[in-house]
Amino acid sequence: MRNPVSAVLQLEDGTQFKGFSFGNEGSTSGEVVFNTAMTGYPESLTDPSYEGQILVTTFPLLGNYGVPPEGDTNANLSRYYESDRIHCRAIIAQDYSWQHSHWLAQLSLSDWLKEQGVAGIYGIDTRALAKHLRDKGSMLGKIIIGDQNPDEVEWYDPNKENLVAKTSCTEVETYGEGDKTVVLVDCGVKHNIVRCLTKRGVKVVRVPWDYDFTTIPYDGLFISNGPGNPDFAEATVRNIKKAMEIGKPICGICMGNQLLAKAAGAKTYKLKYGHRSHNQPVNRVGTNTCFVTSQNHGFAVDQSTLPDDWEPLFVNMNDGTNEGIRHKTKPFFSAQFHPEASSGPKDTEFLFDEFVSLLW
Repeated sequence: MRNPVSAVLQLEDGTQFKGFSFGNEGSTSGEVVFNTAMTGYPESLTDPSYEGQILVTTFPLLGNYGVPPEGDTNANLSRYYESDRIHCRAIIAQDYSWQHSHWLAQLSLSDWLKEQGVAGIYGIDTRALAKHLRDKGSMLGKIIIGDQNPDEVEWYDPNKENLVAKTSCTEVETYGEGDKTVVLVDCGVKHNIVRCLTKRGVKVVRVPWDYDFTTIPYDGLFISNGPGNPDFAEATVRNIKKAMEIGKPICGICMGNQLLAKAAGAKTYKLKYGHRSHNQPVNRVGTNTCFVTSQNHGFAVDQSTLPDDWEPLFVNMNDGTNEGIRHKTKPFFSAQFHPEASSGPKDTEFLFDEFVSLLW
């Protein structure tokens, strides 16, 4: 019979949720956010956009299909994960499946969390927790394992740290082959962005977030997703402004949307509780077309501050927030959602085709 170790989630407003540990038995803290997706926890855990956060999964069961192998397909590029490590501080579920079954499963989620030093809690009402965060907004939290004194665990606010620098590569890396070269600015890139570009026959040169890529030859610029506050990535914004002067095609995803907007002269702001799910509906402006998208972001572009030569490309159908921008005359555009969708619906992967078509 199992004798699980007790665990408590303590929010900064004093609210507590009691449960049990199924991961690393070390206390931690971070920003508590919720994701309403029904599947994809290996991809979410390894998504750099979750750096410093405590992830609440609203789907009631976690761990039932285990964890796949890393499965390298290229140097520094995983087959099944979105980066080389777990970025969440912890993950929270209503229930945990101690038995898993999947043809790809290499180990259990519990063993993986322990191997990576990441906490996990189950046995709490995640529906009530998600509703609390929806009403009050994302907030800081502590996970206290066992009998540790909560006062011994310090509060950690990831939004006060340059998480882009923390998750970016530190050296230039090259993937794929092709007649056209795309510079990928790594602000905390998901590996599936690299996969989606290389399978379209272009060479990808991945550079650190603050690298001056305008000093090297390229045919197009791609700005990746990434975690945290976009205001910390001023070095990236300066280089994007240089790229705008060069005039070659530019595309951005998630953080890339925010940084492209800042380079254009617009402002960004923090959402109350962010968009983290696989079912966010977005409308392509000027059409009657709506797409279901995968999203993971806590900041957004204030589209009312876009200069006259820019316009919204997509708008969220739930709350009217910006989901993408484009220049009215130049080949610059971006999406706040994730067209590479790993995991999630692939309805908008055609945006990679639209970008690559601009290179010729």
